[in-house]
Amino acid sequence: MAYGIRLRVAGQWALFTRPEMKSERVSYDVMTPSAARGILEAIHWKPAIQWIVDEIHVLEPIRFQSIRRNEVGAKIPSRAVAAAMRTGNIGTLGLAIEDSRQQRASTVLVDVAYVICARFALTAKAGADDNEGKHLEIFRRRALKGQCFHQPCLGTREFPAQFELIEADAAAHPAIGETRDLGFMLYDIDHAGDRGSMFFRATLDKGVMKVPPPGSPEIRR
Repeated sequence: MAYGIRLRVAGQWALFTRPEMKSERVSYDVMTPSAARGILEAIHWKPAIQWIVDEIHVLEPIRFQSIRRNEVGAKIPSRAVAAAMRTGNIGTLGLAIEDSRQQRASTVLVDVAYVICARFALTAKAGADDNEGKHLEIFRRRALKGQCFHQPCLGTREFPAQFELIEADAAAHPAIGETRDLGFMLYDIDHAGDRGSMFFRATLDKGVMKVPPPGSPEIRR
């Protein structure tokens, strides 16, 4: 895989929320491609590159646990934010947290570990000094040092992800031997278009979920 990387990520809990679930949070069985991309971008991202996730390897058995989480059921109105920016008065931006707090049940994954196999492509914003080798070395150096722009998470900020770069000559991390149909899974959000959700039919084959490339006919609205 040209200019590809392998990154091991792990955590105590993970929540890759199914969008069809409304009031309660229920996780997909496996990390979504968009969540994997978010972890990679937390380590290194520039407008000149686009991360493309090829495979996600599941290293630990898929186990769920039901918990209850405090969530905020309201947000500051956009009109109030615009008014504060216009007038410089932030007094109207207060939010009564205690009044809007809600306790909701969540079905989360427990003791997760994955290997993200990904690559990147140069975008139309790449300059003359941008090349694949340069960005690969930047990512490699930052990942080895544990550097990131913000703490990567496993679906939600409450569940931080620990990450470790797997060098090209390192021994393979064995995936679980499970094969199953995962159903339709969120692929990504069309940020460049109408911001609609994109899905694909996900399958776990001996612990490996292959992700279709951007523009594939397997990706549906």
